[in-house]
Amino acid sequence: MATVSNAKRLVIKIGSALLVDRVSGELRADWLRALAEDVVRLRARGTDVILVSSGSIALGRGVLGLPATELSLEQSQAAAAVGQIRLAGAYDQALGALGITSAQVLVTLEDSADRRRYLNSRATLEQLLRLGAVPIVNENDTVATDEIRYGDNDRMAAQVAVTAGADQLILLSDVDGFYTANPGQDPSATRFDVIEVITPEIEAMAGDAGSGLSKGGMKTKLMAAKTATAGGCDMAITQGAVLHPIKALEEGAAATWFLAQGDPQQKRKAWIAAMKPKGRVVVDNGAAKALRSGSSLLPAGVLQVSGTFGRGDPVEVVDEAGRTLGQGLTRYDGADAQKISGLRSDQIEAVLGHAARGPLMHRDDMAF
Repeated sequence: MATVSNAKRLVIKIGSALLVDRVSGELRADWLRALAEDVVRLRARGTDVILVSSGSIALGRGVLGLPATELSLEQSQAAAAVGQIRLAGAYDQALGALGITSAQVLVTLEDSADRRRYLNSRATLEQLLRLGAVPIVNENDTVATDEIRYGDNDRMAAQVAVTAGADQLILLSDVDGFYTANPGQDPSATRFDVIEVITPEIEAMAGDAGSGLSKGGMKTKLMAAKTATAGGCDMAITQGAVLHPIKALEEGAAATWFLAQGDPQQKRKAWIAAMKPKGRVVVDNGAAKALRSGSSLLPAGVLQVSGTFGRGDPVEVVDEAGRTLGQGLTRYDGADAQKISGLRSDQIEAVLGHAARGPLMHRDDMAF
């Protein structure tokens, strides 16, 4: 059974209806302060925390005096532009008061669909967590068109969880779990405590109703669960309106847990291994030995580069005898990889004209 106390890297999704008062349109500052205290407690025991937050459009709508009805794309983008700065400021104030640095990360669907952008997003989140910051992720509604939108933050949170290699995702919602039917319409509806596999029967139980300030319904949460669990991440749906919602979940609050289908790192390596390589690098015996022990691939260990590939593309790695060691996602395109083959990291800037992007392939981006 999954529990929050076991989480090593946790993504928490916060819906608009929890963060913004639906009547006044004002931020629920007391609730946000309580959530910040939950984050402090999680981090104190060594858990990495990433927040995926709705709320920018809901906050901006009130400031601009926009109607409570459905907004046009242009109105939504304008509301987001006003609301994003207020949302970021609110998180900065709530977390900063407790000694935590927050960082705003704005993403679109393209950032996970494109491998280069995917690597950029992953590297940014990793670096922020390593430096002790809490990333606050939101869809970049000010520029996203319908073609490049996630469309709802449930699915975006699941993709962020998979991108960041999280082992748990919590959707703080206006419902306390997944039910056999809509409990507001069917008094006989019962809540699932645990769902091990999302079957067609489970999918048929999902309804469409969403809350007033959020677009998602149970179907989007189920889609998020499918993405998260397929990526090796447990996911919970729980009531988020109470103060200290994560603490409440730890203490036994009602929830539905969707169980991961495998380990997130194993899933990621299987995904990389299944890609068709676009190039090849030959490494020396020292590098081959280091790779087998789990190290990253440094340019200094590369003897030869072949193929035409871009940054983020899958590239096969072979040893001096031509034996395939595995493959990984490269942090350099083919032309630059050839230029820096055999070089130490401190020599790369003089050749490329910019600082090194780290190893040629990071160990987290390789399948061996």
